Amino acid sequence: MRKPTGLRAAVVAALLGLAAAVAGPVGSVRADGPAPARTVGDVTGFTADGPVYRLHAGPAEARVSFVTDRTFRLELAPDGDFSDPTGKDIVLPQGAPPATHWRDAGDAYELRTSQVTLKAFKAPLRFELRRADGSLVWSEAKGLTWDDKTTTQTLARGRDEQFYGAGMQNGRGSTSHRGHTVEVGVDYHWDDGGHPNSVPFYLSSAGYGVFRNTYAPNTYAFGQPVRTTAQERRFDAYYFAGPGAKDVIGQYTSLTGKPFLPPLYGLETGDSDCYLHNANRGERHTLDALKVADGYTAHDMPNGWMLVNDGYGCGYENLAETSKGLGERKMTLGLWTEDGIGKLADQVKAGQRIAKLDVAWVGDGYKFALDGCKDAYRGIEDNSDARGFTWAPESWSGAQRCGVQWSGDQSGSWDYIRWQIPTYAGATLSGLAYTTGDVDGIFGGSPQTYVRDLQWKSFLPAMMTMDGWAPADKQPYRQGEPYTSINRRYLKLKESLLPYMYSYAAEATRTGVGPVRPLALEYPDDPKAATDATKYEFLTGRDFLVAPVYRDTDTRDGIYLPKGTWVDYWSGRTYRGPATIDGYSAPLDTLPLFVRAGAAVPMWPGIRSYRDRTARSPLAWDVYPRGRSSFTLYEDDGVTRAHRDGHSATQRVRVTAPRSGGGDVRLDVGASRGSFHGKQTARPYRFTVHTGDAPRGVALAGRALKRLPSAGAFEAADQGWFYDPADRAGVVRIKTAARSTDRAFTLTLRGASAVGGRTPGATVAVTTPGGQEVTKGAPTAVRTALTAGTRDARRVSVSLAAPRGWTVPAPARHARIGAGATVRDALTLTAPADAGPDPVTVTATVRYRSAGAPRTAVHRFQVRAVPKAPVHDTWASDLEWLSAANGYGPAERDRSNGESGPADGHPLTLAGTAYAKGLGTHADSDLEFFTGGRCRSFTAVAGIDDEIADYGEVAFSVEGDGKVLWTSPKTTGASAPVAVDVPLGGARHVRLKVTDTDGKKAGDHGDWAGARFHCTG
Repeated sequence: MRKPTGLRAAVVAALLGLAAAVAGPVGSVRADGPAPARTVGDVTGFTADGPVYRLHAGPAEARVSFVTDRTFRLELAPDGDFSDPTGKDIVLPQGAPPATHWRDAGDAYELRTSQVTLKAFKAPLRFELRRADGSLVWSEAKGLTWDDKTTTQTLARGRDEQFYGAGMQNGRGSTSHRGHTVEVGVDYHWDDGGHPNSVPFYLSSAGYGVFRNTYAPNTYAFGQPVRTTAQERRFDAYYFAGPGAKDVIGQYTSLTGKPFLPPLYGLETGDSDCYLHNANRGERHTLDALKVADGYTAHDMPNGWMLVNDGYGCGYENLAETSKGLGERKMTLGLWTEDGIGKLADQVKAGQRIAKLDVAWVGDGYKFALDGCKDAYRGIEDNSDARGFTWAPESWSGAQRCGVQWSGDQSGSWDYIRWQIPTYAGATLSGLAYTTGDVDGIFGGSPQTYVRDLQWKSFLPAMMTMDGWAPADKQPYRQGEPYTSINRRYLKLKESLLPYMYSYAAEATRTGVGPVRPLALEYPDDPKAATDATKYEFLTGRDFLVAPVYRDTDTRDGIYLPKGTWVDYWSGRTYRGPATIDGYSAPLDTLPLFVRAGAAVPMWPGIRSYRDRTARSPLAWDVYPRGRSSFTLYEDDGVTRAHRDGHSATQRVRVTAPRSGGGDVRLDVGASRGSFHGKQTARPYRFTVHTGDAPRGVALAGRALKRLPSAGAFEAADQGWFYDPADRAGVVRIKTAARSTDRAFTLTLRGASAVGGRTPGATVAVTTPGGQEVTKGAPTAVRTALTAGTRDARRVSVSLAAPRGWTVPAPARHARIGAGATVRDALTLTAPADAGPDPVTVTATVRYRSAGAPRTAVHRFQVRAVPKAPVHDTWASDLEWLSAANGYGPAERDRSNGESGPADGHPLTLAGTAYAKGLGTHADSDLEFFTGGRCRSFTAVAGIDDEIADYGEVAFSVEGDGKVLWTSPKTTGASAPVAVDVPLGGARHVRLKVTDTDGKKAGDHGDWAGARFHCTG
């Protein structure tokens, strides 16, 4: 039903043909068929010219050019005629080449710098790279080969060698490509298995990387041996040798460009929609965007920027007035380059600062996105004092220096969340520092998938919601409670972490390594880091480990924590890695999030926009003391390009603490070095130090700070400290009056401890089973388990807190829980009779004494209120839906699928028969019912409604407690209806699903006519 889909498909099809036509030189095809593959032969000639060496092998010629002492270029021209279709597009001018030497070693020529030796064996010509100490980097298993259309390099694969890179590989990339084949090229396939924003660069754990300098598509087969092929009759590759992956990424981005430094608003969430003649919203005007901006303000939600014309044929009007209005609301104007960038200068002068590029109207062929990225970036900078800032759905090597790489149009679903997790972390390994996807896609989705997707994407640098094609608006406040409050919480957390993220963005401009990282990058010696054990988690910087929930569940299994101590961000519970956590309680409002012990995280507390900061705003540090550690904060004006002329500042905080157990904790806050317009000359500081035990005292610059008696007294004071045992297993809160930023100072927490307390392991662990349900209006037991640590827990009480209207029991009490012992409680909880279907979060608070101190453990878990199970045969349309996702508009009761409003469908009709009862949906849809194990079977007649005529294609399925019980064949508008009679086998939850099977999602009106559950009391 989405008309733009067809237009986009047509545009993409045309572009694919265009791309094939202009992809680059591929040679001619012989009239009598393709020529057989040839392998380079023996060396017949050798010449040396400074850092450039030529090796002849009959008519073929190889050329080696050293760029640095660890980077060189290897080219092969089968006919001796070198070419370079990329010209100056990708590779940037480099400095003076290094000193090189060569010698004839008999069987090979050895070409040397101070760091590497490239051996060119003579008979036949074959290359091998070694370090200065003689250790092997890589070796060709055979010489370079070519045919009429391709060139291939074949490398021997090391016994434990792992491979990464190739740009944005949807569903892959954060773990090793070893044993797999990856494609590199523009394919406009934006779902799982696609490869938008490809990069012809790969990285090896053996300490090298390879960049194919080409616009041609590539295929990398990381088998034994490794075969890397480009679809062109020329070979052109740069090689980088380094001690580790970060160094190799740095060399690659020194060659092709370091990632740009986004403005601060670019690290805030963005909003994208069409505000002029929107087919899905009725008549609109560009200034209507201000009403949506007001919605963010009214709901106390951060939003940094808005694209106001994001929809085919949308256009814009009143641009300067719109920009001014957004600025008054602390937001920045962006535009979609639907019709190219010819008007960019005037648009920027009117206030545009973000350019989202489209596949259809910028440039030609495989280089179109790179050209568009550079031109749009330059257009913003040529016409304003702002930094260039672009978004692109298809790009190539070099685009990291001018924009965010966005994964294209997707539909929100649990599976969409799943495969996106490794996609963006993996892209970092190709020098792409800013990669992202629309929150909950632009189609489909649900309030639950929206929340889960927004949670983890808040830990990506760039983030956007997109509404222009969705049947309903997708701003984070649209779904009502509890979703609005949860979304607000994570957007504000993202906002408060801006100084942390911005510091890593500045690091990316220096090193090429982006903020979002797979575990393999930070823990290359961990044997699990390259495997699927870490596929669905990532690091933001070094300090945050994010393990998104990607299924419809309230628990998360398989969270792998690498070596070190890790702290649950929400509860303060500590874990010792390496370890795998199963059954982690993750109610809908909880993202599994862990902090590395030793972290010192800079934060801006209490802001909704970076523009809320004033000259007197505090800088906060969230500190997890363990051993010696440090963090360097980077600051500049956040918007202009003055930082490129050195107008910036850094401030380093060093933490010295015990590695475990009790002892003093010292925080050395260095002077802020450097200057920029708007720099704070003085500011107050706040510190949250996770110790687990109260210190004996706190000294600021050698003078004792006052201990305050309560949280309220602490907030009211200008300076002092307060220990809160109930906050995340025990934290020390410290605040100072304003202090000069150009002077260092020291905080000392005397008699404190490393994170985890003076007696590590003495804390009580709280667990709950997942999937707990409470019958509406009836007292129902919920279960908790308490496990004492290495010390007895005494005077233990367990109390529950639930949302308003729920009834909680009196606390359960235990005089003693022996060290290592577990006690289980069943506490009665009563949900209101009119409770909604959305799960709620219940908090269990455990107060106890252990290791001589009062302690508190807080555990949050999800409980769902369910209706009483049916006790007789019941129409499905008469039952309450526990959850409902639908591909277009709401699912309908006793009507066919309609438009975007409720009950706007038509009578259910299949093969000429009208049905008074049933369900009308649109693929992809998922309706969940609570049957409580009382229903023996489900019956219906399934098909595509007659109003669709002869198009659409779907499959129907019935699931019970997560297991597929029945699936229909593919069904079209011309198919006969399918009789459904499915035994339910005592399932407590039943889902009725309709899934699109042809990728078009047009006409997919799936009816469950006469749908009925057959149940007994």
